[in-house]
Amino acid sequence: MRFDVITLFPELFAPFLASGVTRRAYASGQVEVRLWNPRDYAEGNYRRVDDRPFGGGPGMVMMAEPLARCLGAIRADRSEDAGHLAPLVLFSPIGQVLNHAGVTRWSGSAGAILLCGRYEGIDQRFIDAHVQMQLSLGDFVLSGGEIPAMALLDAVARLQPGVLNDEGSHQFDSFNDALDGLLDCPHYTRPEEWNERRVPAPLLSGHHVQIERWRRDKRLAITAQHRPELIEAARVQGVLDKADESALVKNGNLL
Repeated sequence: MRFDVITLFPELFAPFLASGVTRRAYASGQVEVRLWNPRDYAEGNYRRVDDRPFGGGPGMVMMAEPLARCLGAIRADRSEDAGHLAPLVLFSPIGQVLNHAGVTRWSGSAGAILLCGRYEGIDQRFIDAHVQMQLSLGDFVLSGGEIPAMALLDAVARLQPGVLNDEGSHQFDSFNDALDGLLDCPHYTRPEEWNERRVPAPLLSGHHVQIERWRRDKRLAITAQHRPELIEAARVQGVLDKADESALVKNGNLL
């Protein structure tokens, strides 16, 4: 899959693409990432890409024409025809919040063109003409779209075959179908006692059924405490059994 990133700060991506376990996906080409700076497609000695907003107000607005030229260069480089255009995705506070289901869909896609806005925003005429989708990380505002773009790339890269050391590791992440959409349980490692805090006894028992029951109960308790709506979703899907419901009652989570 291929992701083209339109950004005024391509240098922010260099350490990101070369660090951590997900670098394997980028180095192998499983997730191809190409960076495009709209300033390279701006006119004049100063390569200006922003201007003051009509109607007044603070801040600057990214101009439509440099972005349109940059987008045209990307589409030509991708050798796209009119019927098979990669979606142009803008990271914006009004966008759909990115979640696990969305990341899973992207991980099996052919990729997209990611637009990282800056300043007060982007000329709405460019958005109306070219943007097919808007995504958000949540109800807060960032200085630009680069961090959301990295978040999407990282989430997609770690789902590619061979990227994680343990092939099945991501299947037990929070929100995954293998956990019935629940949050993950706590994890422990050596030593068995640290600062007078011991690893829970079931994890040291060697009894696999007991261990899995403990983990399941903890997932249920944590999800009920922090994301109770996920418990209700699990009930609707019919993935909670009598033992699960008993665990919720035992932990005081009478939902």
